[in-house]
Amino acid sequence: MSDRKYRHRGYQDDDRDREPKPPRPKPSGPRNYDDGPRGRGLGAPTSIAFRCARCGRDLVNIAVEMDTNCPGCDSPLHSCSNCTFFDTGAPFECRKELQARVESKTKVNDCEHFQPKAVRNLGLKPSESSNGGSQGDPNDPRAAFNALFKK
Repeated sequence: MSDRKYRHRGYQDDDRDREPKPPRPKPSGPRNYDDGPRGRGLGAPTSIAFRCARCGRDLVNIAVEMDTNCPGCDSPLHSCSNCTFFDTGAPFECRKELQARVESKTKVNDCEHFQPKAVRNLGLKPSESSNGGSQGDPNDPRAAFNALFKK
């Protein structure tokens, strides 16, 4: 008697003997794509900026001290949410070794590991348009297309 409920022939009911497949070698480490493009906005004009984590305002040439606040939202800038090492998946939510957890990530703290988080600003700068050589609108879709494909 068959061990199948309805006695239908299935993929396991063939008559030939099968040999187990040899295991495939597993790749070691991440793949390297050195020759391919890297990320969003490839070739677009970018600049490195410090951006407030709360309001998103770009802060240019600002020294972040303990009492420095954002000019846009008046939130403190010397906080975990504006730090390079802030990571919600890490122990104590910091990639550096801490002795104790900082309770509020948006309030001022005196962490010695603090470094302002630098981000790439992918906003387009006004460029010269192809007709007339005047400054174009940065929100113009055609100017964005031309900047992306260097036309």
